[in-house]
Amino acid sequence: MKHNKPKLPSLMQVIISLGLFLLLAFSFTAELDLPIQLALYIGWFIIIGLGIYLGHQYKDLEKAALNGISNGLGAVLILLAVGALVGTWISGGIVPTIIYYGLKAIHPSIFLLATMIICSLTALATGTSWGAAGTAGIAMMGIGHGLGVPAPVTAGAVLSGCYFGDKMSPLSDSVILASSMSNVEVMEHIKGMLPIALISYIITGIMFTAFGLHYAGQVDMSQVQGVIDSMEVQFNITPLSFIPVIIVLGLLAMRMPSFPVISFGSLLGVVWAVMVQDIDFLQAFNTAWAPYNIDSGVGFIDSILNRGGMSSMLGSVAVIVFGLGFGGLLDKVGLLETIAKLFENRVKSAGSLASSTIATAFMGNVFGSAMYVSLILTPKICAKNYDRLGYKRKNLSRNAEFGGTLTSGMVPWSDNGIYMASILGVATLSYAPFMWLSFVCIIVTIVTSYMGWFVDKCDPIEPNTQEQTAEPELKQQTA
Repeated sequence: MKHNKPKLPSLMQVIISLGLFLLLAFSFTAELDLPIQLALYIGWFIIIGLGIYLGHQYKDLEKAALNGISNGLGAVLILLAVGALVGTWISGGIVPTIIYYGLKAIHPSIFLLATMIICSLTALATGTSWGAAGTAGIAMMGIGHGLGVPAPVTAGAVLSGCYFGDKMSPLSDSVILASSMSNVEVMEHIKGMLPIALISYIITGIMFTAFGLHYAGQVDMSQVQGVIDSMEVQFNITPLSFIPVIIVLGLLAMRMPSFPVISFGSLLGVVWAVMVQDIDFLQAFNTAWAPYNIDSGVGFIDSILNRGGMSSMLGSVAVIVFGLGFGGLLDKVGLLETIAKLFENRVKSAGSLASSTIATAFMGNVFGSAMYVSLILTPKICAKNYDRLGYKRKNLSRNAEFGGTLTSGMVPWSDNGIYMASILGVATLSYAPFMWLSFVCIIVTIVTSYMGWFVDKCDPIEPNTQEQTAEPELKQQTA
């Protein structure tokens, strides 16, 4: 039986279908207090209905959703491993030890700068912004509260550092994904990001330093000492608790696979809970699944340390699964392709290329609800414009990375937005205005692109030869 070739959706159909999804997402999260997972679930059927109307077969749409999910299942494994790591490192006294020594060593005037640097180094060494936020990030949130710094500001410094380190690490899965989808070698991709990333890092560091000076004279040191005393009562604080941190960072720096290394780190947390904190083995082992339970009598300590475990990540897992499937459906039905065609006639320079790519990547986060959706779809949609105008693909991979990864934590219903909000204990829309590195990096990228700085040109490629040249490049890279 022959079927007519499916049509691309019209702009009006795109606006209506994506508008319905946005209405669901905002109303569920902001008004109805319903989980975003349900909005994504309903969103599947909105796009499936549109796809069938355009001539797609249901089985093909279902296959596209499943393919989209399979592309990002590695993130689910890492997410669960990070949950286990956070739970056991809290019960093992590792995170409390970092908070304890941080409160003793870090001066309030440089706290925000130190937070950004520590989190960026952690993410750079480990290649994961999630792991860095779940370990160093939680610790810095505790120190910041003890110093009287507002939690959203501290979270902004944490995420500025985490995302910078993640983007500069050759171990990062998002770096590998963005470069491979653009047919660019990983180190070329990192070199392409480096100048703008460093300029943005320095500007952001100055901003956090200036902001931190505001709190230098307002810290109640008696409150800080109270937190330190409470930590000493609840946990056995010892420098030996830094050993698991050193081991895990070392293994990840040696380019060992993230999932087994992070899982091994959670096992070390169990060992430290039993040997150092004198916790029953079964209770310690259970913290790999369920959040650690502590009642210190100090509210913010309890809120920081009563978290972790794989079970706390199940909501984020559902978002990733539904988001990846939703992204697969968007790609199959052609919604983002229709939007990209709208940009195509307006893209005539490096500046407009950068702006349109970043905007497309951001829309991938908004409508796909997962960073992986953005990093997979954006290069596919925008590549032909770079080839047509004669700009190297590493410009594409850089702009897709900045637009997709740096904005993923700003979307309340995205995988990063939900994870970071739950792990740091701050609502997405509260910390988003303080993700200064993301804003600065995007502004610097667009401005320098319009100025013609940090832009690499090549010979234009005719549209009919793009597909022929892209395939050998990818084969050569993966060989």
